[in-house]
This record gives sequence, structure tokens and C-alpha cells, in this order.
Amino acid sequence: MEYNGIIGSDGIVIGKAYIYKKEMMIINHNTIDESDLNEELNKVETALLLSKSQINEIIKQATKEFGQEEASIFDAHMMMLEDPELITRIKEMIIKEKIHSSNAANKIIENYIGMFSNIEDEYLKERTADIRDVGNRLIRNLLGITDQDIGKLDSDVIIVAHDLTPSDTALMDKKHVKGFVTNIGGRTSHTAIMARSLEIPAILGLCNITKKVQNGDVLVLDGNTGSLSVNPNERTLLEYQDKIVRYNNFKNKLKDIVKLPSVTLDGRHIEIAANIGGPSEVDSALKYGGDGVGLYRTEFLYMDRDHFPSEEEQFEAYKVVAEKMEGKPVIVRTLDIGGDKKLTYLPLPEELNPFLGFRAIRLCFEMRDMFKTQLKAILRASIYNNILIMYPMISSVDEVIQANKVLEEVKSELRAKDIAFDEKIKCGVMIEIPSAAMTADLIIKEVDFFSIGTNDLCQYTLAVDRMNEKISNLYQPFHPGVLRLIKNVIDESHKVGKFTGMCGEMAGDPVATLLLLGLGLDEFSMSASSLLMIRKIIRNVTLPEAKKIAEHALTLSTSAQIQAYCEKALKELNLMNQEE
Repeated sequence: MEYNGIIGSDGIVIGKAYIYKKEMMIINHNTIDESDLNEELNKVETALLLSKSQINEIIKQATKEFGQEEASIFDAHMMMLEDPELITRIKEMIIKEKIHSSNAANKIIENYIGMFSNIEDEYLKERTADIRDVGNRLIRNLLGITDQDIGKLDSDVIIVAHDLTPSDTALMDKKHVKGFVTNIGGRTSHTAIMARSLEIPAILGLCNITKKVQNGDVLVLDGNTGSLSVNPNERTLLEYQDKIVRYNNFKNKLKDIVKLPSVTLDGRHIEIAANIGGPSEVDSALKYGGDGVGLYRTEFLYMDRDHFPSEEEQFEAYKVVAEKMEGKPVIVRTLDIGGDKKLTYLPLPEELNPFLGFRAIRLCFEMRDMFKTQLKAILRASIYNNILIMYPMISSVDEVIQANKVLEEVKSELRAKDIAFDEKIKCGVMIEIPSAAMTADLIIKEVDFFSIGTNDLCQYTLAVDRMNEKISNLYQPFHPGVLRLIKNVIDESHKVGKFTGMCGEMAGDPVATLLLLGLGLDEFSMSASSLLMIRKIIRNVTLPEAKKIAEHALTLSTSAQIQAYCEKALKELNLMNQEE
């Protein structure tokens, strides 16, 4: 049997299924006697201490396996357990309603999950998995449940689970886990993020796969196509074994170009950069030969904590990245948060349309001191190498002028204190709003560069909520309207001798590479693991060939036609097959 799901991490692996099931939590919904209250309250304290001890162990393991930045998600788990309001609410419910501790904890956790589930932002919505992970750990400890230990396995397996929490992924035996498949999950879930970090093939969203697979079943997990074969026949196994050999050869060949320049056959250099969330991700960017950092998401410095990061904390984070990149450009995006991306320590009003609301640069203008603190930290770090500043969520020239005015104020304050910074630091904007794309000719006069954020540009241009399953088919990066906006942005920057990069998901899509190259894109920024494939494509085509492909694509009427044409162009250049 063959099943298809969401690609979490690429790669192909054959192995035996290991069904990872957690013992069901059977919560007692009966009331308790007054005389049992102290016992239930004591259970809360005991379970709390055990949960903290377990998470401390997870943090140690995760730091060792993934690095400090990725392990920081478990700091958030610890913060939840150390939140006095959480424990106080559980205890108060036990006393008030006279119910078992596990019942009270379950009710409170479900309230938290309900609040986060209503948030529209994809990243924050996925954080409900963190809340459930912490909550379930506490409840299971209240119930005295001990789960399977996937941290100590004696043979190679493919994990099959309903879901894998961040804790599960951090503690699993990396030596023997060759891949995993889950019933639920998406590309932005921690399960997928950690799979890609570990370079372990994974397929998510396979619905009821845990009911269709048994322990010991032979599985063929194709993370390149999202297909899972269960107990395939001998012919299929042989085909996949050959496919694995060819894929591994392909990956090994890609390693040969790590240190080679991203230059087309006719000599045009194209920058291939990485998107990062913090200092620990720089190593991956360098491992895969990144020409720089095209997007440093600074919001991660502000999240998973209970206070604003200080100027010094930010300075150190930016400085470390700049130094590690050794002169390669690092584009630091100023704080992109607000609206639906809420910080626990920053109260903001509820909004009907958070994607169109009080966020990013709009919030920074309102919270001027916070904005200036970040700009000071970035400027101070700029002397340690090639740092550029980028403003997000720009919709008009007015906003650019206003942002630059604040930047000049900060520069003046630093000069007055004899604090050094790069006086020639470049400043750009993220083009993700149609109005900005359409007025690129006006905005480019105020900045040094553009970077196109295709995720939101597609969403805003097509009026499609990409998180809404009912209309997800309408979210089409190859839509002619989106491509025309991209072309306009690139053309207007080139008219005045400035550059345009792209930091959205489209930049890391091999099918889009020839098209974007032909449109004149100067820089592609993406997840580090995608860098080599994009570099390979660029190194095997001439710019005139790419321009011809782009010109023809722009004459086509539908997204499907354009995407099919781009795929055909890749195949004709022998660049489509990853198992060649």
C-alpha cells in the first residue's frame, strides 16, 4: 500500500516500522472529598518538580544535538511550568470545584490551547504543540504514566506516531531513527523543523497512518515526493534501493560545489544566502556554502522570554553572526512582530484582521524607544563586518522616510557618545505588500536594496489566507499577478543600479529558480539545506537562457501553465531529477 502526505524533510530511507504510542491519559472526572484536597494539591507540586527535572534533561540533550538556538524552545516549556499563574489556577480549580489534579490541569491547559488556536499566524498557531507538550507532560506525571523510551533503541527504525513533540524529537535515539512519519503536522511544525535540522527524512500529515501500519512492517519513506510504501513487493524494494543510491550520489555531488561560486555559465554572479533565526544557525549556512545571510529574523530574540531583550543582548547576538560570516553580507530585519504575533510581556489589542494590523514597522513607530534600542544594537554590531538593515511590512514611501529618520537619530546619538558604527551601512526594505511592489520606483529612491517576501506578497496579492485549508489551492506563487509584481520590483531597482533579493519560500524552490533568475533576481535567500540545489541550477544555465524562460512564462495565463513550463525547462536542462 502507498500513502501520500506532507514533505517534512527530504531524503529516502527503507526500514522497519516502530509504532510510538503513548499510554492513554484516563482522567478521572469524579469529584473528590474535602479530605482528599491536600493529597491532590501535593500531587501538583510533585508532578511539577518531576516535569521540571525532565525538561532540564531535555534542554541538555537538545543543546548537544541541535545547538542553543533550537534548544531554546524548551526554555519556553520551562517558563510555562515556572509561571505561577498556571499552577495557581490549577490549584484554585482543585479547591473550588473539588476535582482531581489531572482533571484540573487538563481543563486549564485546554483553555491555553484554545486561545493560541485562534491566532491566525502560522508560526504561533504551531506553538500550540508546545503548550500541549508541556501540559501533557504535567498531566502524565500527575497520573504516574511512564512512556516508551525512544531514546534507547537497539536497531534501525522508522518512527510511526500520531505526532512527535519537540521533547520526543530531542530525546530520540539519533543513531537508530532513520526517519519518521506522523498522522498530523505541517512544514512549520517543530517536528519538521527538527527533522530538517537533523537531515532525517520525514513525512507528516498522513492522517491515520498509525492505524494502517504495524510494528515490524517494512516501510519505504520517500521524503522527496511525500510518499510512504508499506510492505512493498520485492520489485518495488529493488527500485527504491536503486533510487537511494542515485539520490545519495546526487547529494554527494552537490557537496562538490559547496565552495564553488554561484555563477551562471556566462559568468553572472548570483548571491545564494541563508535565512536564519539566530547565531546557532550560522554554522548550517556556512556548511552549505552560503554567500551570506539574506534574512536574520530578529523576532526570535524577543520570543520565548518574559521581557524585551536589552541593547547589549541584541548587540551580542548580531555581533556573533557578523563575525562568523567573516565579511559576507548579513541582512538584519528589524522586529517583525505584533498583531497576531504577540509577546507575553507586550499587551496589544485584539484585532479582526491581524495580518493587516498593528505589526512590524507600524508597531516600531509606536514603540519608538524599543525600535531605537534595536537599531543601536544593529549599528554597534555593524563594525564587526558586513551588516545591512531591512525594514519589514513597508507599504509606502512615507514609512521608509519615517524609519530612516529614526535611524538617523540613533546614528547621531551614537556619534555624540563616540560609539563606532559603519557610517556607510546599507538600508533596505522587505517588499511584501502589493502597494510597495507597485510603487517600487518611488521607494527605491530612499533605500539601497529590496528583498521580496513572497509568503506574504502572495497572500496579500491573491487575498488568500494560506492557513485556510478550504482555499489553500488558491495560494499560488506562480500566479501571473504575483510574477508581474516581482518583475516590477526587480526592474525598478535595476534602473537605478540597486539590487533585489528574495527571502520567501519561493527563493528555495528549484522549480522557480530559472524563472526568478530570468527576471533578474540578484540574490536568493532560503533555508540552508536548500542552498546547494539552487546553486547547482544557477551554475548550469546561462542568463540569456533563463531570460528566455522568464519571458515566455510571463506570456502564459495560469499558475498551472507557468509551473508546468518551469518544470519542463528544468528537465530539458537535466536539472529536475534528484536521483540522476
